[in-house]
Amino acid sequence: MNNINFEKLTDRNLVSACGLYCGACGIYIATQENDTDKILHYAMVLNQSFDDTLCDGCAAERKSLHCSKMCTFIDCKQRKEVAFCTDCKEFPCQALIEFKSKMPHRTEIINSLNRMNEIGIEKWLIEMEDYFSCSQCNTANSAYHLTCRKCGFNPSCNFVSRHKHAIEQYLSK
Repeated sequence: MNNINFEKLTDRNLVSACGLYCGACGIYIATQENDTDKILHYAMVLNQSFDDTLCDGCAAERKSLHCSKMCTFIDCKQRKEVAFCTDCKEFPCQALIEFKSKMPHRTEIINSLNRMNEIGIEKWLIEMEDYFSCSQCNTANSAYHLTCRKCGFNPSCNFVSRHKHAIEQYLSK
C-alpha cells in the first residue's frame, strides 16, 4: 500500500452521501493545493466565480457551488436523516442509479458505499487514497488524470487503470 496521508483518515469531508471519494476530485485537489490556474479553469468551465469553485469536500461547509447546486443527495440525506445513501431503505434508489451512469468517475459509487459499510469509513478512506494515488510516486490523482499529474506514470492510479476506456470516451466528447 502507498504512503498514506493520515490527516485524510479523519477527514470525513472527503466522504459524500452518494459514495464518491472527494480526494479524487480535480476541484478538491486544486483547492487543497491552492492551484489558482486550475481553480480558474474549473470556474470558467462551470461558469461560476473563483470563490464559488473552491471545495473542501462534499461534507464540508465550503463546497463547490456546482456540486452543491446539482447534488440531490445532500438534501435527500438531510430530509431522510441518514448519513449515507446506504442508510436509506430505498438504497439503491433510481436517482443514485441514474447518477452513477452519467459520468465515469461515478461508476463505482454503489460498490463504494457497500464497501464503506463493510469496513468502516476510516479503512475506506485509506483504500480510496491508495486507489486514486500513483503507484510510482504516491501522488493523489483525480479520476480524469489519465497519467500521473506529478511523474507522468500511466495509468495515474488503479481507478484509471480499471476505467481508462470509459474515461477516454468521456473526455473525447
